[in-house]
Amino acid sequence: MDWLQIVLLAVIQGLTEFLPISSSAHLILVPVFTDWPDQGLAFDVALHLGSLAAVVLYFRHELSGMITSWCRSVAGRGTDDEARLAWWVILATLPVGLAGLAFKDTIEVAMRSPLVLAGGLIGFGLLLGYADWRHRGSRNEYHLSWQDALWIGLAQALALIPGTSRSGITMTAALLLGLNREASARFSFLLSIPVIVLAGGLETLGLIEASTPVDWTALVAGTLLSGISAYLCIHFFLVFIKRIGMQPFVIYRLLLGIALLWLFG
Repeated sequence: MDWLQIVLLAVIQGLTEFLPISSSAHLILVPVFTDWPDQGLAFDVALHLGSLAAVVLYFRHELSGMITSWCRSVAGRGTDDEARLAWWVILATLPVGLAGLAFKDTIEVAMRSPLVLAGGLIGFGLLLGYADWRHRGSRNEYHLSWQDALWIGLAQALALIPGTSRSGITMTAALLLGLNREASARFSFLLSIPVIVLAGGLETLGLIEASTPVDWTALVAGTLLSGISAYLCIHFFLVFIKRIGMQPFVIYRLLLGIALLWLFG
């Protein structure tokens, strides 16, 4: 891998993992528009590790409180808002984990075409735009019920369809359920932690089975660049949506989807 490929893929992963514009769509399109060889499983694992480190570092105080309260809850010492939020993250992760195990191979083989990406970008982009425009909720993530968490988790399972965007669909569901913009984004980012762990774990298993040579320079650089870009993305996105909302991302999704239809339709 050359440095341009390393930097571009790492920054794309770091930014699109948390923006509601579909990381899978952008990573699939890179080889479509370039003649670069496949980056390999080891580099994919490194990129996920960088994104995971960024979100854990950014929400380290919230995670510390959630884990402490969750452990108290498991020990039968009462359940507070932080413990419930931890339980809701676990509950909302179950649908995508089960769907991933059941349909991952089928989706990766049959649904990775540019036209499927275009449909996901446009269709779910319009849904995000409607949710952001129509539903101006006032609840935060600590006001979620278990039913809310389950609905968001079921929506998250749709992110297995390329072009959907995991962050986009979970924010859409949260907005429709009455959460405000910042809370929708924060809960989506918290949900990314177990999802990235699961995805990275599956890729790591494939890497162990493959036993391919490892380019440590590319892995370290990819991890650092992905982590830095992801951390900055989370910070500025939370600031950005307070003022402007989701509509710029909706417009970007629509334009990208239309471009794909024009190029490959």
